[in-house]
Amino acid sequence: MGLEVGGLLGLIWLVIVIWAIIQVANSPAGGGAKVLWILILLLFPVIGLLIWFFLGPKG
Repeated sequence: MGLEVGGLLGLIWLVIVIWAIIQVANSPAGGGAKVLWILILLLFPVIGLLIWFFLGPKG
């Protein structure tokens, strides 16, 4: 009656995406870039997170 593996992995993935959104919001990138990255992360969570990890704002 605990969390299933799929539910636990989904929860972990949600925490990672929220962490990425916070990192984008705190980055030195411009306002438009931040909005674009956050939209990408929200609309395409798996691919968006991978793209953000390799190409997103650093710092």
